[in-house]
Amino acid sequence: MSSAVYSTLARQQGLMHEMQVVANNLANSSTTGYKSDRAIFTEFLVSTGNGADQSLSMGALGGHAFQMEQGGLNFTGGRFDLAIQGEGFFMVDTPQGERLTRAGHFQLSAEGQLVDMQGNPVLNAGGNPINIPQDALDVTIGADGTISGNGQIIDQVGIMVADGELQRDSNTYFSTDGEVAPTQDAKLLQGALEQSNVSTVLEVSRMIEVHRAYEAGQALLEKEDQRISQLITAVRER
Repeated sequence: MSSAVYSTLARQQGLMHEMQVVANNLANSSTTGYKSDRAIFTEFLVSTGNGADQSLSMGALGGHAFQMEQGGLNFTGGRFDLAIQGEGFFMVDTPQGERLTRAGHFQLSAEGQLVDMQGNPVLNAGGNPINIPQDALDVTIGADGTISGNGQIIDQVGIMVADGELQRDSNTYFSTDGEVAPTQDAKLLQGALEQSNVSTVLEVSRMIEVHRAYEAGQALLEKEDQRISQLITAVRER
């Protein structure tokens, strides 16, 4: 197989990964707390076997970069709908471990525990579940996350920051390989949800660009296949 075919196939595979990322962004353009994703590609050299100085430049998916810009606010009036203004995440306790999220659509479980839409407990600044008494009236949540009811402080929603690299575990859950600590720099807004920060116009434009690039690569592969076939036929006819 020629070097042109190898390099083009690697490019086609990269474009497929990029298309998957763009499609996922578009599918989550209305998902609360979703952060737009970008594929990052790395270059490496592969020996062609034609000498020490002969190599071929190849590319592969190296990772993901998440656009963490603040999304717009959707004012719902929900008592346990929370939006973070500034840097930081809510922390929830999932079956896979503690995860970070910007999706603040919370509710109370039958046991009075503050949970997300998947039923995972929301954690306070100390990393413990938040329990709200059943008889608590006029529950309010302050800008610092302090939960009050019946004129008494009940608990405080944790707003956490991570100093390590983020990895997406699901559409709105992130994990990190670094330390996580509470922050006082962000504020909570009760009765609102942060919308996705995906720009559908940019994503559709990117999808068209990737599709055209993939078609161009496919045409090149077809031409290269024809060239090789013609060469083989010419050699046989000699």
